[in-house]
Formats: sequence, structure tokens, C-alpha cells
Amino acid sequence: MKYNTCRRFVSCHSILKSAANKTEAQVKGIGCQESKTSSVLEVRGKKYVEDGWTNVTPRILSYLGRNIYLQKNHPLSIIRQKIVGYFYGNYQGHRAAPIFSVHEDLNPVVSTSQNFDSLLIGKDHPSRQKSDCYYVNEENLLRAHMTAHQADLIKSGLDRFLMIGDVYRRDQVDASHFPVFHQVDAVRLFSQSELFGENKGLKLFDKGKRTHDCQESHCEEAAKRVEMDLKSCLMGLSQHLFGLGITHRWTETYFPFTHPSWELEIDFKGEWLEVLGCGIIEQNILKEAGAGDRVGWAFGLGLERLAMLLFDIPDIRLFWSKDSGFLSQFKEGEITKYKPISVYPQCANDLSFWLPKDVMFSPNDFYDLVRITGGDIVEQVTLVDDFTHPKTGRKSHCYRIVYRHMERTLTQEEVNVIHSKIAEVAKATLGVVIR
Repeated sequence: MKYNTCRRFVSCHSILKSAANKTEAQVKGIGCQESKTSSVLEVRGKKYVEDGWTNVTPRILSYLGRNIYLQKNHPLSIIRQKIVGYFYGNYQGHRAAPIFSVHEDLNPVVSTSQNFDSLLIGKDHPSRQKSDCYYVNEENLLRAHMTAHQADLIKSGLDRFLMIGDVYRRDQVDASHFPVFHQVDAVRLFSQSELFGENKGLKLFDKGKRTHDCQESHCEEAAKRVEMDLKSCLMGLSQHLFGLGITHRWTETYFPFTHPSWELEIDFKGEWLEVLGCGIIEQNILKEAGAGDRVGWAFGLGLERLAMLLFDIPDIRLFWSKDSGFLSQFKEGEITKYKPISVYPQCANDLSFWLPKDVMFSPNDFYDLVRITGGDIVEQVTLVDDFTHPKTGRKSHCYRIVYRHMERTLTQEEVNVIHSKIAEVAKATLGVVIR
């Protein structure tokens, strides 16, 4: 549910187009359903016309349909099932039937209206920029959060549900960030009778001013009760995952789609770690979705973050491994600490270049280029030097690229070949001058 500040974008899709056959050879094995004319992109059987906003790459599209969060005995699936089990076991209706529905196969291609407008994310909000998202075209993108489906499910008549799936964001390259990850988002709505019972003296809504603790249309008592229900639910979930003895704290934060909003942090091995974001849903969102007579809460959390903590998994790339030595360590319903099969050495090479003149440059463009060309053997990319020439005013960046294969030792010779290809593609597509 949380967004990071982002920068302007130089279309990464142009990397594939301008480098043409040379780039295709450099990114061998990516795999993508793209039409021969390259003006139409096919995703999950549907064709989309490309335009100036298109920046999704074949490598990113290759992750669609992998569904590792549904894979039996996979760490992400184990955490997913523990979360679903908590809601099924603690929130039951008539004849012990679960009152929360679970939606795990929602289309990852959404409209900008779904991803932004339906959540009151303004036209000028930085999260809309192409440096943060993977756009199929100007009107469609790979969802940046599962909350993109919230309004549609509410419109369908649902008032208690979980949304689980893969989300896509352009981001830095390191052991804890990957352009594809997985989220669980949840919504619970309350009617007048559900929140207050037979007490006719209390109302959901009131005409007032927005305060630190309450939206302008909400009765203070309603806001307080929704907050209590939300925090009780999430404390129970955290104890279900981490144990009864956890130490926690709530920190106030901001999201465009909830007010008030909080992040839940727990003391994990002596450090405060953010577990999830949550809040009371903005009433205008519910009104537009046809549920203006109700109030409610929402939260979102990342499966990888929880799994890395609970299973002691040190590198986010491991979740995508097909190695039986990794997958055989885990079993449904159990939290087992990961044991490294073996540790392979890193190879680190630096790449320095002058930035192009009169063209906006975003590090995220270079990060995507490195991912496309180097593939999953790239462990980390770090900007280690940002230099401006004192006389010419020209800027230079130096990036340290760390390579490590998850299943074998890389030789420096093969790393040098890949590193040289990255330099060539950067020069050809981003307009940089290698130093």
C-alpha cells in the first residue's frame, strides 16, 4: 500500500526497440508474447496497442503466470496459507462458514483508473510516473499494488475480502528488492447495525471537519470502533505469524486512500521492522464504489518481506529458484529456517559513464537495462559515485554491479563478457558515454 518517491522516466521499452537484434541476443532466454510488428503487445491472451508510455520489458512479462505464491511447499505459499487460515479460523458466520472471501487470480493488467483514480491518487502523484511503474500503454499497466482491485470488488457487492497476487514496480537492485513481488490486501466494511448493533443513538456519519483522528464525514465513535477492530485483527494476525510474545508499535503515516493511516512495526531480533500498512478507507472511495452507506478498513502487506524474516531467506531472488535443493527444504504448514545449499563468491565490476546532455536520466532506466542484459545473476546495482565536472558541468555516474549465480560459481571472464554487453547497451540506448 505504500509508495516511494520516483523520478522521471526515459522509456526502457526503447532499449529493446533501438538495440533491435543485438539487444535480443544479449537478453537471450527472456521469452515474451510480443507481436511481429512490435506495435501490439499480447499479455495473458489480450492484445494492447503500444504507445509512448509502453515500458514493460519481455523479462518482466516472463514472470506473469509463474504464480509461485500458489506453488505447493513454496515459502510464499506457506505464508499465504497461514494468513488465509487466520481469517478463515477467526472470522466465521453462519454454520462456521468464513465471512472473508479470497481472490487469488485477479488479472495483473489493470487500468490507470483502477490503479490510481479509484484510490484518490492524484494526477500529479509521483507514483504514476513511468520511473515507478511498468506500463503496457498509457491506459494500462501491471498493477503496482493489489489495492487496484479494491473498488471493483466492492462494486460487485463484497464487503469482506482478501486480494492476493503478484505486483510490479520498477525499483533498485539488491538482495531485498525485485521488480516482481507479492501482496496480500484486505478490506472489511461495516453497516450501521454491524458496528453499533441496536444502539440507535450512535451514527456512522457526521458533518464535521477532518481531524487528525477522523475523516470529515465520519462520526468520531464510528472511526474509533473501526480503528479498534482493525488493530485487533492485525495484532491477532501478527501473533499468529510471529508468536504471542511479540513487541509492537503503531506509527502514523499517510496513504492517499486511507485516513487515519498507520504502519505496524514489530521488534524482530532487536530491530523495529515494518510489517504492514493500514487505515480507515476514505469515504469518497466507498461512495464511488456504491458503498457510501458503510465505513471500513483496509490493510496491505508483502509476502516476501514476511517470508524472508520467518524463513531466514537472505536473498529475494531465491523465491524464484527452481532448484530442488531450495524447494525441498519447505513443507506446507511449517516454518523452517533456510539452510544455504552452498555459498558462491561474488564478482563485482564498476561501470562509469557521462550522462547524456539535455535528456532526463533516471537510475531506474539503468537498473532495468542491467536486469534485461544480465538477468538473474545480477545481485546488486549501487550508485557509488555521482560526479559533476567543475568546468563543463557535465555529470557522471559510477555504478558497482555485483554478480552472483545462485547455483554455481561464476568466472570473472564470463562476468566481464556480460559487463561489456551492459556497457554497450547503455551506450546504444541511453545515450551515455562510457568513461
